[in-house]
Amino acid sequence: MNQWILTPNQAKQLISQSATILDTRNKLAWFLGHIPDAIHVTWQEFSQPEKPYRGNLLKDEKLLQQKLRKLGISNSKPVIVIGNPAHNFGEEGRIVWMLRTLGHNSAAFVDGGYNALVKAGIQTTFGGNQPQQIGDFVVNRTALWEIQRDELKANLAENKLIVIDTREKREYNGATPYGEKRGGHIPGAVHFYFKDLIDNKGNLLPAEEIITKLAKLGIQSDTPIATYCTGGIRSAFFVSVMANLGLTNVKNYAGSMWEWSAEGANSYPLKENL
Repeated sequence: MNQWILTPNQAKQLISQSATILDTRNKLAWFLGHIPDAIHVTWQEFSQPEKPYRGNLLKDEKLLQQKLRKLGISNSKPVIVIGNPAHNFGEEGRIVWMLRTLGHNSAAFVDGGYNALVKAGIQTTFGGNQPQQIGDFVVNRTALWEIQRDELKANLAENKLIVIDTREKREYNGATPYGEKRGGHIPGAVHFYFKDLIDNKGNLLPAEEIITKLAKLGIQSDTPIATYCTGGIRSAFFVSVMANLGLTNVKNYAGSMWEWSAEGANSYPLKENL
Protein backbone atom coordinates (compact mmCIF):
# COMPACT_ATOMS: atom_id res chain seq x y z
CA MET A 1 0.00 0.00 0.00
CA ASN A 2 1.71 3.18 -1.19
CA GLN A 3 -0.82 5.46 0.46
CA TRP A 4 0.13 6.88 3.84
CA ILE A 5 -3.29 8.56 4.13
CA LEU A 6 -6.72 7.06 3.45
CA THR A 7 -10.08 8.65 2.73
CA PRO A 8 -12.76 7.73 5.29
CA ASN A 9 -14.39 5.41 2.75
CA GLN A 10 -11.11 3.62 1.97
CA ALA A 11 -10.51 3.21 5.71
CA LYS A 12 -14.07 1.93 6.19
CA GLN A 13 -13.49 -0.78 3.60
CA LEU A 14 -10.20 -1.91 5.18
CA ILE A 15 -11.75 -1.89 8.66
CA SER A 16 -14.45 -4.26 7.39
CA GLN A 17 -11.62 -6.55 6.19
CA SER A 18 -10.16 -6.73 9.74
CA ALA A 19 -7.29 -4.24 9.57
CA THR A 20 -5.56 -3.38 12.87
CA ILE A 21 -6.94 -0.08 14.19
CA LEU A 22 -5.01 2.30 16.45
CA ASP A 23 -6.55 5.43 17.98
CA THR A 24 -4.25 8.31 19.01
CA ARG A 25 -6.88 10.68 20.45
CA ASN A 26 -6.83 11.40 24.16
CA LYS A 27 -7.85 8.50 26.40
CA LEU A 28 -11.17 10.02 27.48
CA ALA A 29 -12.26 10.79 23.91
CA TRP A 30 -11.36 7.22 22.91
CA PHE A 31 -13.24 5.75 25.91
CA LEU A 32 -16.39 7.75 25.14
CA GLY A 33 -16.51 6.72 21.48
CA HIS A 34 -14.29 4.69 19.16
CA ILE A 35 -14.36 2.25 16.25
CA PRO A 36 -14.90 -1.30 17.55
CA ASP A 37 -11.52 -3.03 18.22
CA ALA A 38 -9.61 0.28 17.97
CA ILE A 39 -6.78 0.21 20.51
CA HIS A 40 -5.73 3.42 22.24
CA VAL A 41 -2.04 4.33 21.76
CA THR A 42 0.25 7.26 22.52
CA TRP A 43 3.51 8.15 20.75
CA GLN A 44 5.26 8.27 24.14
CA GLU A 45 4.89 4.47 24.58
CA PHE A 46 7.44 3.93 21.80
CA SER A 47 9.82 6.80 22.56
CA GLN A 48 12.78 7.26 24.86
CA PRO A 49 11.63 8.35 28.34
CA GLU A 50 14.60 10.54 29.28
CA LYS A 51 14.97 14.21 28.44
CA PRO A 52 16.18 15.55 26.05
CA TYR A 53 15.75 12.45 23.86
CA ARG A 54 11.99 11.98 24.27
CA GLY A 55 11.39 12.56 20.56
CA ASN A 56 13.58 9.61 19.54
CA LEU A 57 12.19 6.11 19.17
CA LEU A 58 13.26 3.51 21.72
CA LYS A 59 16.70 2.13 20.91
CA ASP A 60 15.75 -1.44 21.83
CA GLU A 61 14.19 -2.84 18.65
CA LYS A 62 13.12 -6.06 20.41
CA LEU A 63 11.16 -3.99 22.91
CA LEU A 64 9.56 -1.97 20.11
CA GLN A 65 8.66 -5.19 18.32
CA GLN A 66 7.16 -6.67 21.49
CA LYS A 67 5.10 -3.53 22.17
CA LEU A 68 3.76 -3.46 18.60
CA ARG A 69 2.94 -7.18 18.60
CA LYS A 70 0.95 -6.67 21.82
CA LEU A 71 -1.23 -4.21 19.87
CA GLY A 72 -2.01 -6.98 17.40
CA ILE A 73 0.25 -5.63 14.65
CA SER A 74 1.47 -7.99 11.92
CA ASN A 75 3.46 -7.20 8.78
CA SER A 76 0.76 -8.80 6.62
CA LYS A 77 -2.17 -6.77 8.00
CA PRO A 78 -2.84 -3.10 7.20
CA VAL A 79 -2.74 -0.71 10.16
CA ILE A 80 -5.18 2.19 10.21
CA VAL A 81 -4.42 5.06 12.58
CA ILE A 82 -7.10 7.47 13.76
CA GLY A 83 -6.54 10.93 15.22
CA ASN A 84 -8.21 14.25 15.90
CA PRO A 85 -6.24 16.41 13.45
CA ALA A 86 -8.09 19.69 14.01
CA HIS A 87 -7.19 19.75 17.72
CA ASN A 88 -4.07 17.62 18.23
CA PHE A 89 -0.37 17.58 17.34
CA GLY A 90 -0.43 15.15 14.42
CA GLU A 91 0.00 12.05 16.59
CA GLU A 92 -1.60 9.83 13.94
CA GLY A 93 1.11 10.92 11.49
CA ARG A 94 3.79 10.13 14.08
CA ILE A 95 2.49 6.57 14.55
CA VAL A 96 2.29 5.99 10.78
CA TRP A 97 5.79 7.44 10.31
CA MET A 98 7.09 5.19 13.11
CA LEU A 99 5.52 2.05 11.63
CA ARG A 100 6.86 2.84 8.14
CA THR A 101 10.31 3.55 9.60
CA LEU A 102 10.23 0.23 11.45
CA GLY A 103 9.36 -1.62 8.24
CA HIS A 104 5.56 -1.82 8.11
CA ASN A 105 4.57 -1.07 4.50
CA SER A 106 0.80 -0.84 4.98
CA ALA A 107 0.31 1.76 7.71
CA ALA A 108 -1.86 4.81 7.00
CA PHE A 109 -3.95 7.38 8.84
CA VAL A 110 -7.45 8.55 8.07
CA ASP A 111 -7.90 11.97 6.47
CA GLY A 112 -10.11 13.98 8.82
CA GLY A 113 -9.66 11.49 11.66
CA TYR A 114 -12.37 10.06 13.89
CA ASN A 115 -14.96 12.72 13.07
CA ALA A 116 -14.63 12.04 9.33
CA LEU A 117 -15.15 8.31 9.91
CA VAL A 118 -18.27 8.95 11.99
CA LYS A 119 -19.56 11.24 9.24
CA ALA A 120 -18.93 8.42 6.74
CA GLY A 121 -21.31 6.26 8.78
CA ILE A 122 -18.92 3.87 10.48
CA GLN A 123 -20.16 2.02 13.56
CA THR A 124 -18.79 3.14 16.94
CA THR A 125 -18.77 1.81 20.49
CA PHE A 126 -17.57 2.98 23.92
CA GLY A 127 -15.71 1.63 26.95
CA GLY A 128 -12.41 -0.22 27.19
CA ASN A 129 -11.09 -3.04 25.03
CA GLN A 130 -7.99 -5.15 24.49
CA PRO A 131 -6.23 -6.34 21.32
CA GLN A 132 -7.97 -9.46 20.05
CA GLN A 133 -4.74 -11.32 19.31
CA ILE A 134 -0.98 -10.93 19.50
CA GLY A 135 0.62 -9.89 16.20
CA ASP A 136 3.81 -11.21 14.61
CA PHE A 137 5.33 -7.91 13.42
CA VAL A 138 9.06 -8.04 12.71
CA VAL A 139 11.02 -4.78 12.91
CA ASN A 140 13.09 -4.11 9.78
CA ARG A 141 14.17 -0.52 10.26
CA THR A 142 14.78 1.74 7.28
CA ALA A 143 16.55 5.11 7.10
CA LEU A 144 14.31 6.22 4.21
CA TRP A 145 12.11 8.46 6.34
CA GLU A 146 14.32 9.55 9.24
CA ILE A 147 17.43 11.63 9.76
CA GLN A 148 19.63 11.77 12.86
CA ARG A 149 20.98 14.95 14.46
CA ASP A 150 24.56 14.77 13.19
CA GLU A 151 23.53 13.66 9.71
CA LEU A 152 21.26 16.72 9.59
CA LYS A 153 24.08 18.95 10.81
CA ALA A 154 26.47 17.61 8.13
CA ASN A 155 23.90 18.06 5.36
CA LEU A 156 23.18 21.60 6.55
CA ALA A 157 26.87 22.50 6.34
CA GLU A 158 26.90 21.36 2.72
CA ASN A 159 23.56 22.98 1.80
CA LYS A 160 22.26 19.60 0.72
CA LEU A 161 18.64 19.89 1.81
CA ILE A 162 15.73 22.14 2.67
CA VAL A 163 14.93 22.08 6.39
CA ILE A 164 11.30 22.71 7.37
CA ASP A 165 10.29 23.88 10.84
CA THR A 166 6.70 22.64 11.31
CA ARG A 167 6.02 24.41 14.62
CA GLU A 168 3.99 27.57 15.26
CA LYS A 169 5.52 30.84 14.10
CA ARG A 170 6.12 31.99 17.72
CA GLU A 171 8.23 28.87 18.33
CA TYR A 172 10.16 29.39 15.09
CA ASN A 173 10.86 32.95 16.26
CA GLY A 174 12.17 31.89 19.67
CA ALA A 175 9.35 30.96 22.10
CA THR A 176 9.97 27.79 24.16
CA PRO A 177 6.54 26.59 25.34
CA TYR A 178 7.46 22.88 25.62
CA GLY A 179 10.58 22.86 27.76
CA GLU A 180 13.24 23.35 25.08
CA LYS A 181 16.63 24.35 26.52
CA ARG A 182 17.07 27.15 23.95
CA GLY A 183 14.71 28.94 21.58
CA GLY A 184 14.76 29.76 17.90
CA HIS A 185 15.06 27.68 14.75
CA ILE A 186 17.81 25.74 13.03
CA PRO A 187 19.67 28.28 10.86
CA GLY A 188 18.38 28.22 7.29
CA ALA A 189 15.16 26.41 8.20
CA VAL A 190 11.99 27.63 6.46
CA HIS A 191 8.73 27.85 8.37
CA PHE A 192 5.70 25.76 7.36
CA TYR A 193 3.27 25.17 10.24
CA PHE A 194 1.95 21.61 10.04
CA LYS A 195 -1.66 22.74 10.48
CA ASP A 196 -1.38 24.77 7.29
CA LEU A 197 -1.77 21.40 5.54
CA ILE A 198 -5.35 21.00 6.82
CA ASP A 199 -8.58 22.96 7.05
CA ASN A 200 -10.25 23.91 10.34
CA LYS A 201 -12.15 20.60 10.44
CA GLY A 202 -8.94 18.60 10.18
CA ASN A 203 -9.29 17.55 6.55
CA LEU A 204 -6.23 17.74 4.30
CA LEU A 205 -6.19 20.55 1.78
CA PRO A 206 -6.43 19.44 -1.88
CA ALA A 207 -3.12 18.02 -3.14
CA GLU A 208 -2.70 20.80 -5.73
CA GLU A 209 -2.98 23.44 -3.01
CA ILE A 210 -0.29 21.79 -0.86
CA ILE A 211 1.98 21.32 -3.91
CA THR A 212 1.61 25.04 -4.72
CA LYS A 213 2.59 25.97 -1.15
CA LEU A 214 5.64 23.71 -1.38
CA ALA A 215 6.63 25.11 -4.78
CA LYS A 216 6.79 28.59 -3.21
CA LEU A 217 9.52 27.22 -0.93
CA GLY A 218 11.39 25.72 -3.88
CA ILE A 219 10.26 22.17 -3.13
CA GLN A 220 9.68 19.68 -5.95
CA SER A 221 8.88 15.96 -5.71
CA ASP A 222 12.55 14.92 -5.44
CA THR A 223 13.87 17.83 -3.34
CA PRO A 224 15.76 16.53 -0.26
CA ILE A 225 13.78 17.67 2.81
CA ALA A 226 14.27 17.30 6.56
CA THR A 227 11.47 18.28 8.94
CA TYR A 228 11.50 18.94 12.67
CA CYS A 229 9.35 20.33 15.49
CA THR A 230 9.77 19.91 19.26
CA GLY A 231 9.89 16.12 19.51
CA GLY A 232 9.27 14.86 15.99
CA ILE A 233 5.47 14.57 16.21
CA ARG A 234 4.18 17.46 14.11
CA SER A 235 7.09 16.96 11.73
CA ALA A 236 6.22 13.25 11.37
CA PHE A 237 2.68 14.25 10.36
CA PHE A 238 4.26 16.56 7.78
CA VAL A 239 6.45 13.72 6.43
CA SER A 240 3.40 11.44 6.15
CA VAL A 241 1.58 14.04 4.05
CA MET A 242 4.65 14.61 1.86
CA ALA A 243 5.20 10.88 1.33
CA ASN A 244 1.53 10.45 0.46
CA LEU A 245 1.92 13.19 -2.19
CA GLY A 246 4.75 11.16 -3.72
CA LEU A 247 7.76 13.11 -2.43
CA THR A 248 10.64 10.66 -2.44
CA ASN A 249 13.29 12.28 -0.25
CA VAL A 250 11.66 13.56 2.92
CA LYS A 251 12.93 12.70 6.41
CA ASN A 252 11.78 13.42 9.95
CA TYR A 253 14.33 14.54 12.54
CA ALA A 254 12.67 12.87 15.52
CA GLY A 255 15.04 14.28 18.16
CA SER A 256 14.00 17.76 16.99
CA MET A 257 14.28 20.83 19.23
CA TRP A 258 14.40 18.93 22.53
CA GLU A 259 17.57 17.19 21.41
CA TRP A 260 19.15 19.97 19.29
CA SER A 261 18.65 22.73 21.89
CA ALA A 262 20.14 20.61 24.69
CA GLU A 263 23.57 20.71 23.01
CA GLY A 264 26.04 23.60 23.00
CA ALA A 265 25.15 26.66 20.93
CA ASN A 266 28.51 26.61 19.13
CA SER A 267 28.00 23.13 17.70
CA TYR A 268 24.20 23.23 17.33
CA PRO A 269 23.27 26.86 16.69
CA LEU A 270 19.77 28.32 16.74
CA LYS A 271 18.55 31.57 15.24
CA GLU A 272 15.95 33.74 17.00
CA ASN A 273 13.66 36.27 15.35
CA LEU A 274 12.43 37.91 18.55
